[in-house]
Amino acid sequence: MSPRLSDRLADLTLQLVDCPSESRHEEPAIALAQALLFEAGVPTVDAHDTCLLSGTTTKGDRPLILLAGHLDTVPAQDNRPGRIEGGVVHGLGTCDMKGACAVMLELLRDGVHEEPDRACDLGVVLFGREELPFVDTTLTPLLSRRPELREADLAVVMEPTSGAVQGGCLGNLNATWTFHGEAAHSARPWLGHNAIHRAAAGVAKLSHVPISRHVFSGLEYAECVSVTRIVGGVADNVVPDRVDAHVNYRYPPGVDPEAAEAQLRAWCDVEHSSLAIVGHAPSGAVAVDGDLARALIARTGGEVTPKQAWTPVAEFGLAGVPALNYGPGDPRYAHKRDEQVSAAALQASYETLAELVRTGA
Repeated sequence: MSPRLSDRLADLTLQLVDCPSESRHEEPAIALAQALLFEAGVPTVDAHDTCLLSGTTTKGDRPLILLAGHLDTVPAQDNRPGRIEGGVVHGLGTCDMKGACAVMLELLRDGVHEEPDRACDLGVVLFGREELPFVDTTLTPLLSRRPELREADLAVVMEPTSGAVQGGCLGNLNATWTFHGEAAHSARPWLGHNAIHRAAAGVAKLSHVPISRHVFSGLEYAECVSVTRIVGGVADNVVPDRVDAHVNYRYPPGVDPEAAEAQLRAWCDVEHSSLAIVGHAPSGAVAVDGDLARALIARTGGEVTPKQAWTPVAEFGLAGVPALNYGPGDPRYAHKRDEQVSAAALQASYETLAELVRTGA
């Protein structure tokens, strides 16, 4: 008797977890995924630069669904190797997002993409370096050099969503806010200008920018700006002449990237300071109205919520591919020391996607 589906998915997730794949070191996990698919007779394409394609990735007579996800993880926190305990897989990347990758691989290994009466074709897109800044992305260049992927009818980005459908994603803008002063001896501070004091005033002003809510395609997103790091000072007896603050701005779908940068510059326009944009990942389109999107939403309970974060949905949207967020992990466990995903959630995700491919509804 073959193992239960939930057990197979849990075991495969654990196998992926125990294969190290921190960002920029994804090669072992890519090789493992290729070997697992080869073992099951499923062809794969090495699309270079940490990217792997499998299943059907070129549009034919049927609607084409792409399942997409990253194989890289954040650095380990003494949480590898993983373990299975009480129907839950624990370990680095289980939630974000090796559990989802296991679902994708098992759908192909079980031949769901080849069932003769299927309503849709199914392809899988795996890639690396997602946990790094947007400038390091491998997905956008892949979508550029593989035009057939841009013909897909729906991309399901399997980031953790607790088994619900989430639409769109926030833009993620990062900047260095530098406050300038004039160094002096701390016994005679009036001979200089304290950059820390100037930074304190500027950061206090920014802290009063309210969180604002925006409704887009019927979903409400929160726009927010935060100072996440601050560095300055050279010695205990020196009034510093420079302080650098890191600013993170999350903005909703529908906001033009240039307008977002202009808004952040306006908020940070204070005397004796300058702002440099160091990273910018645009927001993602909210693609909830297509037939396949509506079918997936119906299969997961009939509700869709906003993605209050950035995901590769944005990259598919920029390439013209309708995309949604849907995955088995609970976002509250992402990047935590005790990262985890339940076998039941893996099975539910597998069954939902298998039926979507089989019926298109």
